[in-house]
Amino acid sequence: MSLVTPSIDPRLAGIAPGFRALSILVEAAPIAHPEVAPAALAHACQQVLNDDLPWAQAHLDAWDEVFKAFGAKPKRTPCSASALRKRVLKDGSLPPLDPVVDIYNAISIRYAIPVGGENLAAYSGAPRLTIAEGSEPFDTVKEGQPAVEYPDAGEVIWRDDIGVTCRRWNWRQGVRTRLDSQAQRMWFILESLPAMPLDALEEAGKELVDNLQKLMPGATAQVQLLTL
Repeated sequence: MSLVTPSIDPRLAGIAPGFRALSILVEAAPIAHPEVAPAALAHACQQVLNDDLPWAQAHLDAWDEVFKAFGAKPKRTPCSASALRKRVLKDGSLPPLDPVVDIYNAISIRYAIPVGGENLAAYSGAPRLTIAEGSEPFDTVKEGQPAVEYPDAGEVIWRDDIGVTCRRWNWRQGVRTRLDSQAQRMWFILESLPAMPLDALEEAGKELVDNLQKLMPGATAQVQLLTL
């Protein structure tokens, strides 16, 4: 399994001091235990409601400040973890979507951490986190129809050689690289700020890999810690 090495623009140190992330490349295997995914999701939702982590809200608050630092409005376009947890707090649970998506959403909910899941086969070049010029295409859906948008100049984006794969750091994923359980090469990115202890980031990554390997026995994973 060739290791994908995402790059992080050094200019982001001024926007998110102390940012670090786990990059996890998974070579998939056939799903043998689909029951793992809804169980993980339900357990994560219950933990948020009944046994939340003491630093969780501080981590989400820190992401709000990072979003404000590059001009985003977190109340209107929150980080992905905040959006998921708000739904859990409102409804008490999250409906299942796809076994792999449910597993990484469970990690995001439980650990109050933005988690991206991408189909690496759809990439052109390695993922990179950078600051948008404003001309990079972002494929999305509007009113049920395919559409192309462009990020704001100065917006933090994930991108590849073709265009934007995720807008506003981790707010909205593009259609082209979206992950589901049919993918063979899966890339996950767990994005952390200093308000989240490093050992909790490592624990989140281990839990993600463990659950994926329970879902897909024989799947293999390589984990890298990325820092600014």
